[in-house]
Amino acid sequence: MKNFKKNSQNSLWKNLITIVLLFILLTSLFSFLDTSKTAPKKVTLGELAQSVSEDAVESVEIKTGEDFQDITIKLKDGTIETVTKDKETSLETVLREDYGVAQEKIVALTISRVQKSSAEVWAAALLPTIITLAFIGFLLYIMFGKAQQANTQAMSFGKSTARFFKPGDVKKKISFKDVAGAREAKEELREVVEFLKNPEKFQKLGARIPRGVLLLGAPGTGKTLLAKAVAGEADVPFFNISGSEFVEMFVGVGASRVRDLFKNAKKNAPSILFIDEIDAVGRHRGAGLGGGHDEREQTLNQILVEMDGFDTKDNVIVIAATNRPDVLDPALLRPGRFDRRVMIDLPDIKDREAILKVHAKNKPIGKDINLKKVAQRTPGFSGADLFNLLNEAAILAAKKNKEIIENEEVLESIEKVLMGPERKGKVFLEKEKKITAYHEAGHALIGHLLPNTDPIHKISIVSRGRAAGYTLNLPQEDRNFRTKSEFIDELAMLMGGYAAEKIIFEDLTTGASNDLKRASELARSIITKYGMSEKLGPIVFGEHSDTVFLGKEIHEQRNYSEKIAAAIDEEVGVFLNEALKTATEIIEKNKDKLEKITKRLLEVEVIEKEEFEALMA
Repeated sequence: MKNFKKNSQNSLWKNLITIVLLFILLTSLFSFLDTSKTAPKKVTLGELAQSVSEDAVESVEIKTGEDFQDITIKLKDGTIETVTKDKETSLETVLREDYGVAQEKIVALTISRVQKSSAEVWAAALLPTIITLAFIGFLLYIMFGKAQQANTQAMSFGKSTARFFKPGDVKKKISFKDVAGAREAKEELREVVEFLKNPEKFQKLGARIPRGVLLLGAPGTGKTLLAKAVAGEADVPFFNISGSEFVEMFVGVGASRVRDLFKNAKKNAPSILFIDEIDAVGRHRGAGLGGGHDEREQTLNQILVEMDGFDTKDNVIVIAATNRPDVLDPALLRPGRFDRRVMIDLPDIKDREAILKVHAKNKPIGKDINLKKVAQRTPGFSGADLFNLLNEAAILAAKKNKEIIENEEVLESIEKVLMGPERKGKVFLEKEKKITAYHEAGHALIGHLLPNTDPIHKISIVSRGRAAGYTLNLPQEDRNFRTKSEFIDELAMLMGGYAAEKIIFEDLTTGASNDLKRASELARSIITKYGMSEKLGPIVFGEHSDTVFLGKEIHEQRNYSEKIAAAIDEEVGVFLNEALKTATEIIEKNKDKLEKITKRLLEVEVIEKEEFEALMA
């Protein structure tokens, strides 16, 4: 901080000296040019007398001051001359008696006389100096004003940058009605609202107001929105800041901002202090490569100290949000700091429908749109994804010059959010298009005929994202558990495209690479993570280290031998080969249906659920 001030002052004086020198140089230059160009010629009284005798003078102007007379002579050729004399004797007398100029010449002169005031004399003498000093003073005022501003900024460097929302702001007020879904989370947070509204009710029974509430959930699940809703329901001031806003290049600034933030929150109590993405400063201490004395750790230490410093009468609740609870320092999570942990899951089908209704309020939605079916078709979507879905649908409708959003735009937006925009401009060879059609038909056929797979909703050979084609299968309802039979059938469906290419073309392409990758990862998870291998038994293989660097695990610890590792690899091969065998048998038995799906795909490029089920019937 001292270096910052010193550098600012040095720069200030350098700029000041440069400006003053430049001003003096320019003033001197302009003064010289002006003098050399416009200054009248100075002459003697004898030269004036000669000009009068020769009838060369057009007019004479005499300005009388306190002691002298300034005489300005204008010659008939336009030349201006000046001469100075004492004011004791008149010009006519001097010309006649001292220089012998004839009386008729003097009488013929046009002479005008002006009396100089003392103020005019002083102004003429001092005005240039006053203007110069005033200009320099103005420059000094500006420069020192900037220095004061820089000093003020330096002093306020450690002030909190949190955004403050007043409770009376109706336009920005958010309540639980504005947050669809998250029923359990809202119920948990209603207690916090009650604490803020009526703390005496709990203090009478010896209950302590919770100091911290940690919101845990995937990105886009509405953690920030819920925090604002708590402040809106309790009608208290709301301080909003991100964890990354504490960290600066100067050590100690973050801790200073934490102190200032908690000070302001206590001053406005009862209030809510919301720290978004707290994992930016709250990660495990002592895990980095640069030692423990860094800015992030100092900031975290100050947060811990401030939360411990809450008095029982301080009605300030700290709400923090993160999607990485696994990287947080244990000191943050102990009782007395973040007492409550509220888990916000991805919305289920009912919550998705409610969220869609909220986002559809201000949009002209067509009568053909069934939001329940849209919710059914979007498993795994967060609240942010659903907002993006309807926003993309509105953009598509606007592009088509429609006045309402129809079902066509909504369905297209679902796939756009999932896999990216259609790439209709990408040209495929006829052979490649045919391979893609058989490949996707293989997936769809296996998915339809096996009992434990999700229903097929759409088959397309229109390129979207990085995929040349895709088969969309979605569950009828949300599931919390998966069975081994479901995994086995999913593996067979993933192998469907590979098997179809091998049977029809007796060759393989790179188009199945992503399917093979997903199948291999799923098979390994079945064995090592879920313990579903009959050969290796109900054992979980592999452990992750607790050592964290930059929020990620450095390595995975193997708690099994090389012999077991070989057995796992062998078992993965068994699962994949069995899945390929199942897919091959089904395709060979139902080759006519495969041909029917492929033919239709090559004709229309996209087959929806109803048409596909009609083909299979």
